Formats: sequence, C-alpha cells, structure tokens
Amino acid sequence: MLSTFKAYFQGERDLFERLAIRLKAFFAGIPYELSDETERHYQVIFYLVFRLMGQFVETEVRSAKGRADAVVKTRDHIYVFEFKLHGAAEEALKQIAEKGYLEPYATDPRKKVKVGVDFSKEKRNIDRYLFEEERRG
Repeated sequence: MLSTFKAYFQGERDLFERLAIRLKAFFAGIPYELSDETERHYQVIFYLVFRLMGQFVETEVRSAKGRADAVVKTRDHIYVFEFKLHGAAEEALKQIAEKGYLEPYATDPRKKVKVGVDFSKEKRNIDRYLFEEERRG
C-alpha cells in the first residue's frame, strides 16, 4: 500500500484507483462488531492509515465557514477530504466548495484537490469517491 500511496501523492493521479482499492480492502477486513456506524468511525480509520504510512494528515480542519473532515498535504498537492456516511460523493464535493475549505490555502503554490468520499453503512466500506482538482484562478 505504501508504494502505491507514495506514487499517487507524488503526482501520479492514475494510481488513485489502486489506492482506493487497497483502502476498500482494508475497510473490508475490519470485523463488523468493531463498526459503530458513524462517519467518525471511518474518519478515524482513514486518519490512522495515513499516519501509519508516514503521511501528514489533519482531521477536523477548521476554517471561517466550517471544517473539513481531513486534509492531506504533500510536496506538490493539498487534498481536502469530505466524508459522507450514506450520503453522496457529489454532496461532499459541493460542501468543500460552498464552505470554502480550500480558501485558507489560496496563497499556497501547491495544487489543490477536493475529494468527496461516500461511506456505506450496509457495506461498511467506501461506496463511492470523486476528486476534482481546483482550477488556479
């Protein structure tokens, strides 16, 4: 998983699919008795996976209009994640835009990427994800 993660976050966006597949496999291996069926459950696991891989990640990142569920910063990119439990990945992307979660990074020269992730209670896993690179204005 680490090599896939490092390659993607060094700019090889085509590897995102492989990273998502590995994250899904990780979530699938968690016994159902340990799931408390909350968005926070998935957020904590996401945080732990990234931290264990040695990647900088913050959760509950506050800004003027709200808070992003997670922010991952790499040498070349800033990824803002919004998680939805039984929601929609599109809804998560819309929230990132409407709440201006990328605005605090406007002067940062790195590329900014919004990532919306929908978790399913029934599957106890990632149901769908979307990502969108912010256009430089």
